[in-house]
Amino acid sequence: RARSPHPARAMLSRARLLSTTASALRPRVAAAAPVAAPLQPPLGRRGKTSIKRGDEKIKAQLVKQLQAAVLKGWTPEEVKNHLSMEIGSRGIGVLEEVNSLSLDVEEIFYNSPAGVLYDQALKYEAGTAIVDSGALAVKSGKKTGRSPLDKRVVFEEESADDVWWGKVNMKLDIKSFLTNRERAVDYLNTRERLYIVDGFGGWDEDYRVPVRVITSRAYHALFMQNMLVPPTEKELNECFQSPFVIFNAGVFPCNRQTEGMTSSTSVAVSFKRREMVILGTQYAGEMKKGVFTIMNYLMPLMPKRDLPPADRALPLHASANIGPDNDVSIFFGLSGTGKTTLSADPKRELIGDDEHVWHAKGVFNIEGGCYAKTIGMTREQEPEIYDAIRFGSVLENVVFDEATHKVDYDDVSITENTRVAYPLKFIPNARIP
Repeated sequence: RARSPHPARAMLSRARLLSTTASALRPRVAAAAPVAAPLQPPLGRRGKTSIKRGDEKIKAQLVKQLQAAVLKGWTPEEVKNHLSMEIGSRGIGVLEEVNSLSLDVEEIFYNSPAGVLYDQALKYEAGTAIVDSGALAVKSGKKTGRSPLDKRVVFEEESADDVWWGKVNMKLDIKSFLTNRERAVDYLNTRERLYIVDGFGGWDEDYRVPVRVITSRAYHALFMQNMLVPPTEKELNECFQSPFVIFNAGVFPCNRQTEGMTSSTSVAVSFKRREMVILGTQYAGEMKKGVFTIMNYLMPLMPKRDLPPADRALPLHASANIGPDNDVSIFFGLSGTGKTTLSADPKRELIGDDEHVWHAKGVFNIEGGCYAKTIGMTREQEPEIYDAIRFGSVLENVVFDEATHKVDYDDVSITENTRVAYPLKFIPNARIP
């Protein structure tokens, strides 16, 4: 390709391409205001996280401003930063990718800050409140725990011999999966707004899996932003390709008459299509365990499936911490047996509380956060976890005083499975790569 004689003009051609592509999509940044001329080089403001359709005026102004940038002699980096400032560096690309999934909604919130998702949840999701610690208290509806009997794996030739079929991994035919997928997409298309979260399953760059969550609830988005490994802007632009997509339409039930369904709830995964569809349950833990299901399938085949088992990766349902001599302790156990509590040791650094991969070079955490049970919690017994319940954390199905918003962790009138999801960085002695 011939190189443009002027670096800013080369960047401008890219900007025009984005603007032309966006014309059919008609996106605009929510609450964006026209930028007064003359423009100054950008100061690095954060890109907007809400993208709307239908404002041609702002796009036209953007193109005009970028044309002016050529005359002002801005560097390509300055032009790129300005584009990011106006519409978000991935805004147009995300819209294109979402449209390719047959989703077409008025507004998209993409990797939004906790404050934005708090605001959305408080506005649109009944039963949501900010409790006295600053955490967001939410309700998951009828389902307050996972539904393992409603989990299905699509039977596909490519993966048939790699799945241990039985009561845990129950088969589903592709026709039923696509029926559920269409039902989920149809429901999501009835929403005025959707929330999209991009992140990774796994901290190790050689093993991690890109994951995209598309959901109708801000609570789900904040939960998964806490639980997935957070990507950098550079990683999103350069490394985030062919993500595993989770369609969370859990507010809407599946059709019981669809072959393979045993209730109004369905959690189904297709490894070939790299997709998961959730219907009939709003419990956020289904997404978390969905990512673990994906990693349980992919990790034993890495780095190469023809290697001996000892040279491949082993996914573990376990917590882990590390001592001052880099000695790693692994705590195995089913959900609710104490993995989170045991690994939160003030004398050792936390690696993770639930899901890990062990390979030839060591152990890495699959998740970017922790998901702890809160029943009977006190600061005296579990200080690290108790103090992590603050702004940015998600409290599920807890009971709190309506006047003071103080949480009663002993109240199990909604469920005994009360939980909190928080990012690893909320634990002071967490070992974060």
